[in-house]
Amino acid sequence: QAQLVESGGGLVQTGGSLRLSCVGSGIVFSINAMGWYRQAPGNQRELVAGIRSGGFTNYASFVKGRFSISRDNAKNTVYLQMNSLKPEDTAVYYCNLVPTPYLDWGQGTQVTVSS
Repeated sequence: QAQLVESGGGLVQTGGSLRLSCVGSGIVFSINAMGWYRQAPGNQRELVAGIRSGGFTNYASFVKGRFSISRDNAKNTVYLQMNSLKPEDTAVYYCNLVPTPYLDWGQGTQVTVSS
């Protein structure tokens, strides 16, 4: 059974940086497009960034220029480097397939940005 485990979240001040990691198991990681999603309290889950198996990336407008997604297929891991963090980036961050998140959601990792 496929499993996704996110880590790397924490509490940072405005303007700070974090690097999130997501390790996948039970899937052929290298052939799948992966993405990072987030869900803030009271909001729906939204796509933040995606990366295809070949490395092509795309970003939501609200993180473009600040966040960078990457992957290491040998480690079954996808990363999200988050710079210039803002309070509105506060959310639980998850990884899953893109464009449709077919896999069961992991526990996510909490990112809190203080003003």
